[in-house]
Formats: sequence, structure tokens, C-alpha cells
Amino acid sequence: MDTIRIGHGYDVHALAAGLRLRLGGVDIAHGKGCVAHSDGDVLVHALCDALLGAAALGDIGKHFPDSDPAYKGIDSLVLLREVTALLARHGYSIGNVDTTLILQRPKVGPFVGAMREALAGAMGIDLECVSVKATTTEHLGFTGREEGVAAHAVALIYRR
Repeated sequence: MDTIRIGHGYDVHALAAGLRLRLGGVDIAHGKGCVAHSDGDVLVHALCDALLGAAALGDIGKHFPDSDPAYKGIDSLVLLREVTALLARHGYSIGNVDTTLILQRPKVGPFVGAMREALAGAMGIDLECVSVKATTTEHLGFTGREEGVAAHAVALIYRR
């Protein structure tokens, strides 16, 4: 019998002028970027947490602490590949993932295809198993005021 598990992840980063904005493994030209120890990719961080949570393996901070200089500026897709490998060592495969970015600007619709491809490639799964969506908060809260960006992710994993 298959073991099927789900996990949820959430991440937030502040935005500041002059920093690089990387979301879903894709660089996006914008006047603000995420303040972070790594590349600040909130979508990938939420996805890592969803995958780790589904396997009850802790969270991204446990495996890649921001106090470790080895992760300074690291491409978060590297972390996602490591999380995927960790799941495989525990006998899990990824079924599908569903993610949502929450930000007022920039509009990320034109980048969703590239994000899906980057995430699918990092996890070694079919493109059709990766969903990326985005929404605004209609100018409400810290995301609406463009002070930060947030992301949610849900992942289904299985073991045969």
C-alpha cells in the first residue's frame, strides 16, 4: 500500500530597494528585492518547507540555517534539489506541488511558465505536477503596501 502525505509551507521576506528579486527560481526585474541571507526566493523556501513538512523532517531553517555562511546568497533551487534528494533517501517521491505568491507588484504572470519549469527541473518531476499562482492583497497589509512578499506551498509526497 502507498503512503501518501501532504505538507504546507509558508515564507515571507521584506522587500528593499536595490536588491535582486528572485521568485520561483527566476530573476525578475523590479526596483525592490528580498532581504535575506540566501537569495530570498520565498516561493522556493515555502516549497521546501512543504516538502520537508510532508515527510516530518523539520523545516528549511533546520537543514539550511541562516547562521551558516555556506548558505549566504545561495540559489534556493540548490536547496530545493537537496530537499528532493533528502526525501528520496527517506523513500519518498513527489506527487505534485501547488504554490501561491502573494505580492502587489510586480505582476508575475509572464514569469509563471519559467518558474514552473525551474521548480520542476529542480525536483526532477513533470511540469504538469507543478502549479504556480499569484495574487495580490488589493493593497492591504504588508504585501499590499509593497513592504514584503509572501508565499504558500502545498506538496503531496508518497512512498510505495
